[in-house]
Amino acid sequence: MPQPSNNLNLLRSLDVLLETRNLTTAAEILGLTQSALSRQLAQLRLEYGDPLLVREGQRFLLTQRAQAMRGPLKAVLAALHSVLDGPGFEPATCTRTFAIAGSDYLADHMLPALVQAMCAQAPAASLNFRLWEPGYYRLLSDEGVDLVATIADLLPENLHGRAMGEDRAVCLMRASHPLAQQTLTLDDYVHAAHLRISGGSDRDGIIEQALARLGLRREVRLTVPFFSAALRVACNQDLLLTVPEHMAIQFAAAAPLVWKPLPFEVPPYRYWLLWHVRNHHDPAHQWFRQLMFDVLHQFEHGVTHFNAH
Repeated sequence: MPQPSNNLNLLRSLDVLLETRNLTTAAEILGLTQSALSRQLAQLRLEYGDPLLVREGQRFLLTQRAQAMRGPLKAVLAALHSVLDGPGFEPATCTRTFAIAGSDYLADHMLPALVQAMCAQAPAASLNFRLWEPGYYRLLSDEGVDLVATIADLLPENLHGRAMGEDRAVCLMRASHPLAQQTLTLDDYVHAAHLRISGGSDRDGIIEQALARLGLRREVRLTVPFFSAALRVACNQDLLLTVPEHMAIQFAAAAPLVWKPLPFEVPPYRYWLLWHVRNHHDPAHQWFRQLMFDVLHQFEHGVTHFNAH
């Protein structure tokens, strides 16, 4: 029993031949010469054991076998193209739940704009925001998180990323802190009590590494996962809080806080939006991360002094 051709180009040619019943027209549609198409037809006739098209005067007639093949052939080609081309994506009909991870600061300042944009473009889609834990990249590979907004220097294997900007670290304290009215020295910084924010990114790891290079360490009296909690404590206790400059400017404008440059060299904070390689070519994910890019761009220039590049 003859086996159907497994050559997609041959099947496409057969479909056009059965539709047009004209070698000249079919060759033009397919972008082939008539001789090339004639060779394909000869191969198809051999494989199927049937003439498929029979010349009668100036026209071709379909054999019974060819007539029976028309509908199923179109269905097979449509299914093959669907597999090869991938699923289409329309935000307006999307019902997917997207997940992002970041700090509570990011959630406070970026989520309203992101939700507004999602509701406008994809009203049936859902959003899940999770607190990012430093270095916990398994969220992207194993736990269904689509995007992570964090501070990073090196991208782990199998992750894609887009640099969103950079900022420098500064020291934030309440206005009544004993160090608030003087230039902050390295000795002041090391011997003061500190407050640390653990959630969102590993920003404090950069500080510890910079101090370690000097043979020094600081005393962290309190560690909390949230910016909101840290700010409340910083407003009421003599604890130093090291944060990016754009955040310090914003916090000092809204609360009785002051900020000062760090008295030692620290590499800049580099902000990234990260996603796993398995999502890189997914149309829905491409749409979502572009939406996130656009919202973060507005956030950078409209809300803070964040320096994007």
